[in-house]
Amino acid sequence: MGVVLDNLGAFGEGLRTTVALTVLSYLVAFVVGTFVAAMRVSPILPLRWLGALWTETLRNIPLTVLFFVFFFGFTKIGISYLPFTSAVIVLGCYTSAFVAETVRSGINSVAAGQAEAARALGLSFPQVIGTIVLPQALRTVVAPLGSLFVALAKNTSIAFTVSVVELTRIVNDLANETGEAIPLYLGAAVAYLLFVLPASGAIGAIERKVAIRR
Repeated sequence: MGVVLDNLGAFGEGLRTTVALTVLSYLVAFVVGTFVAAMRVSPILPLRWLGALWTETLRNIPLTVLFFVFFFGFTKIGISYLPFTSAVIVLGCYTSAFVAETVRSGINSVAAGQAEAARALGLSFPQVIGTIVLPQALRTVVAPLGSLFVALAKNTSIAFTVSVVELTRIVNDLANETGEAIPLYLGAAVAYLLFVLPASGAIGAIERKVAIRR
């Protein structure tokens, strides 16, 4: 494991990029996914269609394909971003499809009578969703949303295919330079655990705190 200790600085740099990529991508996924979930339950049929098209399209295309299409294909039509920004957009949009379905399941768990009562009081659909339904729905899906965060943290490793210098890219480069792939990848596994395990613990604590008492 000497090669890992000799390159702790590089590991730290890669892990910081991985954490930043995960957090920023998840923020994009949560905002977009929540909005798409609201579209999926909207009384406006075209919005429901658009929401379904978003989720079904992104959930059924491999993430690697999305990376290559966005990073290499879109440049042909003049859409180009830095590798890190591209990775945030692709990871955020891809994960938003799963967030949308998770939040939609939470919305469906809220008693329909509450939304009907709110509409009877004169609240609009956005007001019903934003003030009555979503606050309750999100409390019921903390665990699955947390699982998506963990999955996203692992999916960031695919960003190395578009030259993002995150943990997997750094380890891959070091393995090519030193020829000591096994200890380096074991070190990467430990680094991912150091990030994911505390995050999982925090998610569990949040779930217990906001759990709806039945």
